[in-house]
Amino acid sequence: MATATLPSLDEVWHWLSQVPDPEIPVLSLVDLGIVREVAWNDDTLVVTVTPTYSGCPATGIINLDIERELNARGVAKVRLERRLSPPWTTDWMSAEGREKLRAYGIAPPVDDTAADGRSLALARRLASGSNLTVACPRCGSAQTEKVSQFGSTACKASYRCLSCLEPFDYFKCI
Repeated sequence: MATATLPSLDEVWHWLSQVPDPEIPVLSLVDLGIVREVAWNDDTLVVTVTPTYSGCPATGIINLDIERELNARGVAKVRLERRLSPPWTTDWMSAEGREKLRAYGIAPPVDDTAADGRSLALARRLASGSNLTVACPRCGSAQTEKVSQFGSTACKASYRCLSCLEPFDYFKCI
């Protein structure tokens, strides 16, 4: 009896890079950095996922989308593992993902994010008493103001550009 060849892990990562985030479809799950690991355990593909936060309402849909994509590619046995530690941070987002956010009209997390998810730039600004500067994703102006700590989803805040007068979401550093 012939044994079927299992897809390479590189192929699997490529396939997962095609699965969009259900809340921000311009990003793939790989761009977002929530797919932490893929590995074969005999004939079962184990995919380890860290949600953006433990209460993320999209987790169930994300898991279904991963299984659906892999099953459509011929992977019959998939096991999803949820890893909460270490918690997801915005520094796990790819550079391409950050640029996709900007092009989509969402300001990406500020640069200089620490490994534990705190923005070093934010920590320095708060220590000095100044506010976080978030550039407008449309015109690039740094003349912006926070309208609300809460945006269209829990991971975003609402901002307004004082130069082009457009509202926009900011993907908060977590």
